[in-house]
Amino acid sequence: MTTATTGETEGGGRGPRGWREAAQEALYGPDGFYRGPGPGPAGHFRTSVHASPLFADAVARLLCRVDEALGRPETLDFVDMAAGRGELVTGVLAALPADVTARVRAYAVELAGRPDGLAPRIDWRPALPPEPVTGLLFANEWLDNVPVDVAEVDPAGVPRRVLVRRDGTEELGEPVTGAEAGWLARWWPLGAEEGLRAEIGLPRDRAWTSAVGTLARGLAVAVDYAHTAAARPPFGTLTAFREGRETTPVPDGSCDLTAHVALDACAAACALPGARLLSQRDALRALGVSGVRPPLALASTDPAGYVRALARAGEAAELVAPGGLGDFGWLAQPVGIARDLFVDVADDEEQ
Repeated sequence: MTTATTGETEGGGRGPRGWREAAQEALYGPDGFYRGPGPGPAGHFRTSVHASPLFADAVARLLCRVDEALGRPETLDFVDMAAGRGELVTGVLAALPADVTARVRAYAVELAGRPDGLAPRIDWRPALPPEPVTGLLFANEWLDNVPVDVAEVDPAGVPRRVLVRRDGTEELGEPVTGAEAGWLARWWPLGAEEGLRAEIGLPRDRAWTSAVGTLARGLAVAVDYAHTAAARPPFGTLTAFREGRETTPVPDGSCDLTAHVALDACAAACALPGARLLSQRDALRALGVSGVRPPLALASTDPAGYVRALARAGEAAELVAPGGLGDFGWLAQPVGIARDLFVDVADDEEQ
């Protein structure tokens, strides 16, 4: 039987608790999904970083734009949030021009242990740098793994916290109150229809505000599955991934637990000017990734070059594809810089 005060069961297992607490332990506990020695995210789901090196190239290009906007500082910081096994930070450093990479101080923020073979110059750490940084903080698919509680409307039309057991079975708990109720009212009003669900994004707002707060000057970017107030999903987005397949979310440490991010709420929480929401398609096109096929005439003059260009175009097309990676949201928050870093590529080259 479940003990109401502790959530413990007579058999030593955990009783029902909120999804935020359950997911925190399942993902980041001692035996959690992200703490183990396995292959990391790449072994379970495909991110833009794993889809093509063109993604790291685009982030490197963005870092160069930040560098110029900052007046080419003596030290240029790059912070890779939720670094996985260091794939993005490694790709960015490799893609930078020599005169820029020599000035870059690179951080990889990740709870898992430092992977073998990572460049010694990369500062691998479990938390954000304690000192202010100047440059680019890039959080690719981080916020969707910041655990949140789930609310569901009961038969009386009252939003209640959803409780979950380790095996994934759910029940409704107490009504949502306080700051979380305020967040729902502002960012995800549920209405009174029984069964409507929402993820309460307040912890993500706070996490994003904290991350942006590490920047003395520069740009913070969050890239994620996302939705905005005009199109919230009526039954939430909580799901899981295991070995490349979407599966039922179960907080037992065996799978990734994820939910789409209310990026508009994150932007507002910072209360800083200049925040911009873009689709990945628009952001990457502004950074030179278009997916346009090479001219067929190149096949006659340079067959090998044509094949390479065609392969790059295919990779780029996946990164910007509607209905896929191209629909990811980008939240860009400048700190102490005014220049639009996502101007059209042609316009950028004319400046």
